[in-house]
Amino acid sequence: MTRELEIAQNLAKVRERIAKAAASSDRNLEEITLIAVTKNFPVSDAQILYELGIRDMGENRDEEGARKSEQLPADIAWHFQGQIQSRKIKSIASWADVVHSLDSLSHAEKFAALVEGKPIEFFLQINLEPEREDRGGIAPNALEEFLDQLKVKTEIVPIGLMTVAPIDQDPTRSFLKLAQLGKVAKVSKLSMGMSGDFEAAIAAGATHIRVGSSILGSRGYRA
Repeated sequence: MTRELEIAQNLAKVRERIAKAAASSDRNLEEITLIAVTKNFPVSDAQILYELGIRDMGENRDEEGARKSEQLPADIAWHFQGQIQSRKIKSIASWADVVHSLDSLSHAEKFAALVEGKPIEFFLQINLEPEREDRGGIAPNALEEFLDQLKVKTEIVPIGLMTVAPIDQDPTRSFLKLAQLGKVAKVSKLSMGMSGDFEAAIAAGATHIRVGSSILGSRGYRA
């Protein structure tokens, strides 16, 4: 089987799953953006996705995103989903159209200071696993204060909230929690759900789902 056919078949299955999840939840399919996560896969795979109609692609590493965005058509919307490092902000801002992982006021100020950069949309990352120190994000009980400070210190108006559901728990609870926090933040977009749980995310109101392995296969760079 060619790589083109493999990806095409996987993508068709994912799109079918999305359509079924939307229908069963009485959701409008057009409200749901599929982000194909191309992390650890070559530009050639991203090109195949483009030819199959994908226009939203996600990267977790600045270096990969910068390189791929230069080699692929300009009408792709690039989504940065990894943890933000201060020294990478200028570079991220040069290629990313949407940042899903804003969780620091100092990072927000640095993004805002890049006045000559292209417009970027931001999701605020929410940490629903406060016991995990390796998980980035804003604590739910700190969200309102963060939003107040964001308004005072920058002109950034987030378009939505993002979270990663705990691996060892039913994701539905986390997704419903994010939906509740979305109402507190007065945002309509929710970035949640990956290959193993995006149906539950759609049922809870996800507008952006981030799918990698179900489309491109297991992680591990392919030459």
